[in-house]
Amino acid sequence: MNSYKSIVPIVLLTILTSFLWQSCSAPRIQSNAQPVSHSIWDSLLRKHVDANGLVDYKGMAADSNQLNEYLQLLSLNAPNKKNWSDNEKMAYWINAYNAFTVDLILDYYPVKSIKDIKDGIPFVNTVWDLKFFKIAGEDFDLNNIEHGILRKDFDDPRVHFALVCASMSCPKLQNFAYVADKLEEQLNQAAREFINESFRNEISASPVKLSKLLDWYWGDFKDKYDSRFDLIKTFSDQAIDTNQEIQFLEYNWELNEQTPEKTKLLN
Repeated sequence: MNSYKSIVPIVLLTILTSFLWQSCSAPRIQSNAQPVSHSIWDSLLRKHVDANGLVDYKGMAADSNQLNEYLQLLSLNAPNKKNWSDNEKMAYWINAYNAFTVDLILDYYPVKSIKDIKDGIPFVNTVWDLKFFKIAGEDFDLNNIEHGILRKDFDDPRVHFALVCASMSCPKLQNFAYVADKLEEQLNQAAREFINESFRNEISASPVKLSKLLDWYWGDFKDKYDSRFDLIKTFSDQAIDTNQEIQFLEYNWELNEQTPEKTKLLN
C-alpha cells in the first residue's frame, strides 16, 4: 500500500509533464509557400480596434467572412526556411496568434474572459491548449505558436509585447498588422506603449509596480537586459528611480472589449 502511494505522485507528474510538453511543442509542418500578405488582417484591425487596443468583437463578427478568409490564408501558407525571411516568419506567427485568438473569442462570444473557455482535463489543459485551428494540415493551439515557435526559434523577447491574449492586462492589440519591412519599428512601438501604459505598469509609483508578464517571462529578457530597470529605461518616456522596490500587479483577465468602462480605465 505504501509503495502504491509513492508511485501515484510520480505517475501523475509524468502525465502532467507529457501533456505540457505536447501542448508547447510545435507540430512539424512542411510547406513550400511564399510569404503572404497581411492586408486583410490589417484592414480588420484598423476598423475594429481602437487606440487603446480594445476590440469591437461584434464588429469583428459582422466581418467574419473577411476574418475567415485571412485565417484560411494563414492555414494554407505556413512559413518555411527556403522562401521566407526571419522577419516574414516572425510577423506571420505574431499575426496568426492574435488573429486566431480573436477567432476563438468570437466562437464563444459573449464571454467575460478568455479563461472561461475551457476544455479537456482540469488543471492540465487550458484555453491555450485547445487545438482549434490547422496550419499546413497540422493541428495547432496557441501554445504551439507562443512557446513552440516564437519563444523557441526567435531570440527576441519583445514578442511578449506583441502577443495579445484578449485580456485587459495583456499588451494592447495594435490596430495594424505586423509586417516584415516594419517589424523592428513595430516591436519597439509595442514595447514602448506597453511599458508606458499606466494601467499595465506603474513605473512612477513607489514602489514601482510592473506587469506580471515581466515576472513570468523575465527569463526571456535577462540575457539582453541587466535588470528590469534596464529594460524599463530602454523604452520608458520618463526617468526612473532605480532604487525603488519592484512589485507586480495583479493580472486582469477581463476581455479586452470596447466598452465605456474599459475605455475610461485606459484613459
